[in-house]
Amino acid sequence: MFTADSAHTREEHSESERERERERESTRRDFHSHTVLHVSTYCTLSSWRKDLITHLEGIQRYLLQFAEMAEEEGAPQPPPAESLCLASVTQPYPRSPKTLRKPDAAPLEYSQEQLSCWLEELEKESKWTEAHMASLKKRQANLSVRAKRIVLKTSAETMEQQVRERFEAVRLALEKEEQAVLGSLEQEQRENSSRMTRLLNDWNQHLKLVRKHISTVRTLQERGAESRQQVSPGNFSCHKKQDAAELAIGPNDENFQKLMKVLGKISKDLQVRLQKKSLLLDSTVVVIDRTACHRQIKVTLSGRGFYVSPDDSSALIHPLQFDQTCCALGLPAISSGRRYWEVDVHCCSSWAVGVAYGSLHRKGQDKSTKLGRNRLSWSLEFRDGRLSVWHNDRHLTLSARAAPDKVGVFVNYQKGRVAFYDADAVKLLQDFSTSCTGVFERAHHQFTEPVFPAFRFFRARDRQPVPDHMEICDLGL
Repeated sequence: MFTADSAHTREEHSESERERERERESTRRDFHSHTVLHVSTYCTLSSWRKDLITHLEGIQRYLLQFAEMAEEEGAPQPPPAESLCLASVTQPYPRSPKTLRKPDAAPLEYSQEQLSCWLEELEKESKWTEAHMASLKKRQANLSVRAKRIVLKTSAETMEQQVRERFEAVRLALEKEEQAVLGSLEQEQRENSSRMTRLLNDWNQHLKLVRKHISTVRTLQERGAESRQQVSPGNFSCHKKQDAAELAIGPNDENFQKLMKVLGKISKDLQVRLQKKSLLLDSTVVVIDRTACHRQIKVTLSGRGFYVSPDDSSALIHPLQFDQTCCALGLPAISSGRRYWEVDVHCCSSWAVGVAYGSLHRKGQDKSTKLGRNRLSWSLEFRDGRLSVWHNDRHLTLSARAAPDKVGVFVNYQKGRVAFYDADAVKLLQDFSTSCTGVFERAHHQFTEPVFPAFRFFRARDRQPVPDHMEICDLGL
């Protein structure tokens, strides 16, 4: 039922949501302002860098010119002393000394000592400019790193916010449904209370009438016989029968039990889906390789459904086909990462599902061609009413009461792990990993080559009206 505490809780939740929204808006504004500032600073530093590069090129040209002047006997008029200093950004260096020559002025001679002094000053200016440019480049790199960090942080915050919104949508849907169910129960309780009040009023009126008759009868007993003769027994007939509707007033236990069963099923399904979430993140699309299956195995157009047909006259012959064992391999090959897929086997009386190396033998009918009967394959098998797992021609019978309708297969290539699940219940049936050494007499640490999804039909002892059929599930992701 809804109380003042629940209303207060919803108000606190709404206030916290508004506060988080204000914080997100403030973070977006700060990020925008920081981005604008970094872009502006970056552009300014780039402009300075270009100007300093131009200025350094001018200084280098000066050094070449004065080196030539030092080798000659007569030198042109040198530029003013102030032109040797760092010029403004818009004019990073003065005009060339050759352009400052006066046609009518007589050439002057400068000593080797003066030229050396000018050369030393220019070399100092060149080194300072190079150091300053290195500092600007470092600042530019730091700005780029900071900008990338801000972008990554913002991206992570965005992803976190999206996840929160999805879970919040689930929570709100559950809360809305809870409010609807509780409201229905409250409405039913109010209706029952109203009906009970009306019923009590009716019986109260009846009680008053009975008491009135009792009083009348007592009065007649005190009076004489003449007064008693004037009264008919029908005047005191006021018997009230219990209405069958009275028994129906109260909570509807049958509907309540149905409600609890439905809520229990929803809760179980939700828990299963949440447990399955990590597996679905690694889901992959698997199809049957038509060139690597027995000729009697027919594949649907989608590539996910396949069944056994005794008619193999129209089947194409391929060198990679199984010629006697009724097996099929799927695609893609798994050579890295984690992969998960599901197979619907409820329309198949006997089956095997697993993974195998591409080097699995395909000709003949010995153990090297059968899933789980060799070191090249791992399988979950249902045959003769028993569920078992196979590898290296060793098997372990599972205690499952019945075969699953859907089999989930999980592969972690780097860890050399193969796991089989009851996909509907998300129940682990068997995990082939480094710990599986006792039964299968082999410590399997890692895969040595790509593995492929693998399937096998067992030939039926009696002719069946409907052929065995398996289908790789479309997980819809």
